[in-house]
Amino acid sequence: MESAHIKTHLHSLGMYVLKILVALIMFMPIIWILTGGFKTLTEFTTTANLFPAHPTTENYQYIFEHSNIWRYMANTFFLMFGATIGTLLSSALVAYPLARMDFTGKKVIFSIIVATMLIPNIALIIPQYIMFGKIGWLDSLLPMIVPAWFAYPYNVFLFRQFFRSIPKELDEAAIIDGCTRPQVFFKVIMPISKPTIVTIGILSCVFWWNELTQPVFYINSDKWRTMTIALMTSFMYTSGNAFVINWASIMAASTFMLVPPMLLYIFGSKYLVGGIKTTGLK
Repeated sequence: MESAHIKTHLHSLGMYVLKILVALIMFMPIIWILTGGFKTLTEFTTTANLFPAHPTTENYQYIFEHSNIWRYMANTFFLMFGATIGTLLSSALVAYPLARMDFTGKKVIFSIIVATMLIPNIALIIPQYIMFGKIGWLDSLLPMIVPAWFAYPYNVFLFRQFFRSIPKELDEAAIIDGCTRPQVFFKVIMPISKPTIVTIGILSCVFWWNELTQPVFYINSDKWRTMTIALMTSFMYTSGNAFVINWASIMAASTFMLVPPMLLYIFGSKYLVGGIKTTGLK
């Protein structure tokens, strides 16, 4: 009996050690970024030390003095929130009738929406670029924010799956009490859809916070530059005939890029896991 207890404890200890090792491996890139921001450029490029030998804040001083980092952060936040709010509202509005109402062609419409998920986004860049150029939207955030207000297929799918898991008796009871369809949607369905709203909101925020392809295509001036573009272009300089990439300053700026997604996960992880589970109930 005692031997069995010892084996159980050893197994638990081994699992904890294994989990800690896996966690350290997963967090190693983040630790590298955090410590790299306090290294000098020479130390960063010539040594492989994880922690700086002589910590310095000159990289943070450099990004504040030689770049418009607050403007880049503001542009990125504006893009993230504008696109996220748009996709949440529009995707829920599209998913509601597909999940809660009966009309001719509903399955065909949903099949077409799901089928568009198979089209690679990169294949749409060139025609979209030409279209937005003709209406004068290039070098702005509009080519990325406005399309988000016309629903994304994957988000429509997630909302539909969750809406289908809600008993239809709630709709019927609300209509009997005098609610219209829009009132049922905004006052009954949406308040109880918090897990899915938070799930899609977090996924959308992280996507737009880290998005690089579309900003590179659509944005040319420093005025509308996002943080992802800034990390590519704003921390490079020439030294004589050499073109130098200030990797240490890039690590410092990347620290600012890490904070919002980590905060989103910390405060929304419970709803994120719950939302992913509930979208597959029916």
